[in-house]
Amino acid sequence: MLISLTEACSFLKNCGDTVILIHQSPDGDCIGAGHALREILRAMGKRCRVECSDKIPARYNYLGCNDINAEDTDFEPENIISADVADVKLLGTLKEKYGDRIQLCIDHHVSNIGFAEKTLLYPEAAATCEIVYFIAKELGIELTDRMAACIYTGIATDTGCFKYDNTTPECHEIAAELKRGHKLNYARINRDMFDVKSPGRIKIECAAAELMEYYFGGKLTMVVITVEMMRNAGVDESGLEGCASLPLQPEGVEIGAMIKEREPGAYKVSLRSANDVNVSEICKIFGGGGHAKAAGCLIKGDIDDVKKRLAEAVGKALEQI
Repeated sequence: MLISLTEACSFLKNCGDTVILIHQSPDGDCIGAGHALREILRAMGKRCRVECSDKIPARYNYLGCNDINAEDTDFEPENIISADVADVKLLGTLKEKYGDRIQLCIDHHVSNIGFAEKTLLYPEAAATCEIVYFIAKELGIELTDRMAACIYTGIATDTGCFKYDNTTPECHEIAAELKRGHKLNYARINRDMFDVKSPGRIKIECAAAELMEYYFGGKLTMVVITVEMMRNAGVDESGLEGCASLPLQPEGVEIGAMIKEREPGAYKVSLRSANDVNVSEICKIFGGGGHAKAAGCLIKGDIDDVKKRLAEAVGKALEQI
């Protein structure tokens, strides 16, 4: 059931001990939204913890994700909330434990399947962190520096440092308020999120550029990153966050596909659209989803079959523009 911001805030006011769930392969928006919401609930005197099926990458340590007292973690939750989760299967290993118990979902993905009892959905928001900002304002919670850092991180990462076309005037206005009213080292955050790369990440990107494949006269590009490539470079999937835009960089590309091997016969596909193709609709064909310009799915099969099926789906979408 879809609910309003006021109704969601009423739910939060009446929460008891709460667990906040964020999606597997965590990114800046789900990490920022989950931990900003944790801080909001703690400011209201509630015990709260964030859970994720995967480890939070070290680059987000500045958000204080692990800075929480034992008494705030040692409890059986009365309430379960998800943040930035469009589909219950994105909870990974936590799906079995919590999947049918989620009472409130806070999200901005148009592909949200409505798995929670109540859903606060703002598809027009650039990031779930933007919604969490509005929640804090509605509740009358004074933002701390940590909340500001969390919210800024989510908005910055989901807008590509304010360069994607999901960047709205509201994004800039929120960022301006966060910068104006708090000790927010936004230049450091932007550098760490968008510029700094490990030697292994650079090695992977160089190899990926060499192996990039072009289809339909260069309108579609595909890059495959295997488990062996990651092992040889000394990186895991968390170290490749943000590289999905790499296949979109060549001139003339309409759709870029980053294909990462999860395990033998299973590939995580991240699609990015340069202009008019809605890649969320393509990903839905394979059981995934996301946004019009950025979406993902998991495709099983051998890599040649995965590329063939993906190229066929993209080809049909390209015919429509």
